[in-house]
Amino acid sequence: MEERYSLTDQIRRSSRSVCANLAEAWRKRRYEAAFVAKLNDCESEAAETQTWIEFSVKCGYLDVEIGRELYGTYNQILSGLVNMINHSESWLMKH
Repeated sequence: MEERYSLTDQIRRSSRSVCANLAEAWRKRRYEAAFVAKLNDCESEAAETQTWIEFSVKCGYLDVEIGRELYGTYNQILSGLVNMINHSESWLMKH
C-alpha cells in the first residue's frame, strides 16, 4: 500500500511540474535560451510522468487501458513540447 501512495505522489509531483515549468517558460519568452531551458524541464518531467505511469501499470496499481490512455496523452504533450523547442523562435515575444 505504501508503494502505491508513493507512485501516486510521484505522478502528482511530476505532472504538476510539467504545468509549473510551462508557466515559467511562457514568462521567459523574451529570452530564447531561458525559454528553451524551461521547455526542456517540461519535457523531462513529462517523460518522468510516463515512467511512473508505466510502473503503476506493471505493479497492478493502474488499469492497463487507463495507463495506455494516460501514456498516450503524455506522448501528445511531449510532441507539443518538442515542437515548441524546435521552433522556439516563433513563440518568442517580439522586442
